[in-house]
Amino acid sequence: MTRFAERLQIRRLPGKVLVLLLAALIALPTPAWAGSRIKDIADFEGIRDNMLVGYGLVVGLDGTGDSLTNAPFTRQSLQAMLERFGVNIRDAGTFRTNNLAAVMVTAVLPPFARHGSRIDVTVSTMGDAKSLQGGTLLVTPLLGADGEVYAVAQGAIAISGFRAQGAAAQITRGVPTSGRIANGAIVEREVGFELTSLPVLRLALKNPDLTTARRISQAISTLAGVPTARAMDPSTVQIDIPDHWRNDIIGFMTAIEQLQVEADQMARVVIDERSGTIVMGPNVRIDTVAIAQGQLTVRITETPQVSQPNPFAPGPVGVAGIAGTSPATGTVQVPRIGPDGQPVRDALGNFVFDTITQAVPGTGTPTVPGQIGGGAQTVVVPRTDIQVDDQSDRRLGVLNRGVSLQELVDGLNALGVGPRDMITILQAIKAAGALQAEIQVM
Repeated sequence: MTRFAERLQIRRLPGKVLVLLLAALIALPTPAWAGSRIKDIADFEGIRDNMLVGYGLVVGLDGTGDSLTNAPFTRQSLQAMLERFGVNIRDAGTFRTNNLAAVMVTAVLPPFARHGSRIDVTVSTMGDAKSLQGGTLLVTPLLGADGEVYAVAQGAIAISGFRAQGAAAQITRGVPTSGRIANGAIVEREVGFELTSLPVLRLALKNPDLTTARRISQAISTLAGVPTARAMDPSTVQIDIPDHWRNDIIGFMTAIEQLQVEADQMARVVIDERSGTIVMGPNVRIDTVAIAQGQLTVRITETPQVSQPNPFAPGPVGVAGIAGTSPATGTVQVPRIGPDGQPVRDALGNFVFDTITQAVPGTGTPTVPGQIGGGAQTVVVPRTDIQVDDQSDRRLGVLNRGVSLQELVDGLNALGVGPRDMITILQAIKAAGALQAEIQVM
């Protein structure tokens, strides 16, 4: 059948059939590519940021700045600044102001930042200032690691939090002692680096790995058409610039950044015991192992109760005083009972007790004048509740050899294991030699 006849046959198909065919074509599975761009997993050597830092003063605060008695560096900075303007306050005696604060100014100088361009800065207090709201940073030189001035910062500070205080309460939202100045610094010195004069290019892997470095070198050599890249170590790939790319190094680097490589990673389990966080990589495997988890928990709860005599309980007749008591009194602590009839607990879960005064039970004879005898009396009755949980519902679980991460997690969850217990179990599996992964405890 000719192509014309085939087209004719397709055109004669009913509309519903064509729709079904198109839907079937769309539903066909497409191959998924799990690779990452080289741009996301490696950096070109030499293209890097530079950290800047400086010390300055913030003025214009509404009484929320440093107290000069507690922050001597703020006082000295104020004196030095005013002397530069011809104002001498060294002989002025004691002076107070809470409208300025000493701060540290930090910034990041991006690669290839040119003279006169602007960068953002972050301002943070050093003394006991309460807030930087409404403050203005005075001219502050920003120094690099070599001690040279690379930028100068100045401007109004924007903070993300606030602080409000009254006579008996205060509220703080966010961090009012740290702020930011957008485009607050001007670059005064450039970092000398000529990218086009490099004889070779080097890639630094963000997560060093021999397999990933090898795959990157192979992908670059395929792009160049010649074996121009080679892995020097797990974190470095050296690239010899081909002759046909020599006049367009930027284009060559751009093409390299867009290459996709499947990054490999070591089987690792990261544990943060402080917060109980567990992170496991996809390559974590275990050998056949049996796990039993359980612990004995004994909970003892003391709930003392006050037992009072019934109304009109029998007592001494014709004798002044409290029935069944002596004139001496004492104090006793009883649990506070809430409206629901249950003992009241504080924020930490402890019982709240009230101190009451009650008469001490007497031992006198009711028939003897002037003495008070026995009878009905108020007493504190102890109530103790003991509960024992031996985790008898837990069972021994078996995890087969070579299970995946999902099966490992499902198996531990089936045992009812929490994050804290899971940390102990993973460490025990590793000690038994059944966990084929590295455990990193933070």
